[in-house]
Amino acid sequence: MAMTTNVSAPGIGSERTKTDLRAMSIATALFFLWGFLTSLNDILIPHLKGIFELSYAQALLVQFAFFSAYFVFALPSGKLVDWRGYKQTMVIGLVVMACGALLFLPASTAASFALFLTALVVLAAGITCLQVSANPYVTSLGPENTAASRLNFSQAFNSLGTFLAPLAGGALILGGTQMAPDKLHSLAAAARQAYRAEQASSVRLPYLGIALALLALAAALGLLKLPSASTNEYTQDFRPGELNEDKGSIWGHKWLLLGAMGIFVYVGAEVSIGSFLVNYFGLPQIMSMSEQTAAKYVSLYWLGAMIGRFIGSALLQKLRTGMVLGSAAMMACLLVLVSMATHGPTAMWAIISVGLFNSVMFPSIFTLGLANLGALTSKGSSLMVCAIVGGALLPLFEGFLADRVGVQHAFIVPVLCYVFIAFFGFSARNLMTSTEKVSA
Repeated sequence: MAMTTNVSAPGIGSERTKTDLRAMSIATALFFLWGFLTSLNDILIPHLKGIFELSYAQALLVQFAFFSAYFVFALPSGKLVDWRGYKQTMVIGLVVMACGALLFLPASTAASFALFLTALVVLAAGITCLQVSANPYVTSLGPENTAASRLNFSQAFNSLGTFLAPLAGGALILGGTQMAPDKLHSLAAAARQAYRAEQASSVRLPYLGIALALLALAAALGLLKLPSASTNEYTQDFRPGELNEDKGSIWGHKWLLLGAMGIFVYVGAEVSIGSFLVNYFGLPQIMSMSEQTAAKYVSLYWLGAMIGRFIGSALLQKLRTGMVLGSAAMMACLLVLVSMATHGPTAMWAIISVGLFNSVMFPSIFTLGLANLGALTSKGSSLMVCAIVGGALLPLFEGFLADRVGVQHAFIVPVLCYVFIAFFGFSARNLMTSTEKVSA
């Protein structure tokens, strides 16, 4: 899930006549990495679930730990931008991410689920620093009139990361054969712990490689002299701002509040579906796939989101944002219902296709929620970023439901989310005209 933002604010970008390609290359690599790491959670969930014999609700603590960091660290990251600037914030974010990745080594050695969750919190804290700093930095690296194009290009590489992560994770992490629960329970405590450590060891090489790549990128970014970008008013549309500034109150703006709820349920729906796909495709009534095979199909869910970004970008130039959003949400809702009501390939391909329609939702909701806020835009942006915590809470709720009624019926959670998003989109159809562009 990539965080897209309003790129219409005037400021630094207008002072440049050409794009700095070197800086753009590094920034785009950052987008790729945080997309890759976010999507890799979809592989970690079934892997840790099997190792530690977790319920669905317990396994979904992976997403709870990860996405809670957006809520906790978004505002401190904005403060860090004010204090150290874009470049140093990105370097700090990369180092924090590397520390989180390195924590996977002792977590696997100790076979400790709690330590895995700690590593994910640290990793996500670093990603939050990147989210807050890299988005506005990309827009400042060239002319103002091409800012949306630069951000869209970088976001496409974020989507590429989410597509490749399940393929790489499935091959490197899910390759082992896990012991049947009854046989595992027959082992002595020490032998059981040794088995869990051996199974968990498959994450060491991937996350060690990720940590080294992050540190190398941090060093390269720190050594390069990149264009400066002052943290003036231009940045306020892109990063969390103070909710208590003396510019009025956001709480009386109906569309902002509905938009924040839309972000909450959208991120929750997208993450909920992605988190369950490996286990879902392994169900006897769906496809009876092994985890490693299922991971390859999970990547198609995210590939659909990447393709949909380009299609949606074109559609949003000609059609009303609210109508596109409402229609996409209705299609996503219908596809989830089809998957819930059918079996076999039909159920599998229906749920995979949801990714295509998810693609336009985040930027469309974000843009509609911030429409006509004027000086309150930074406050509204803060609220919208905090609403990403839906990715922590709703998957956890779906996990509790899956433990009681099964994974297939638990998909009623994203169905209800898409119903709300459709309502919001169609209700807000007149907020923006077809000539107002959306950063997709």
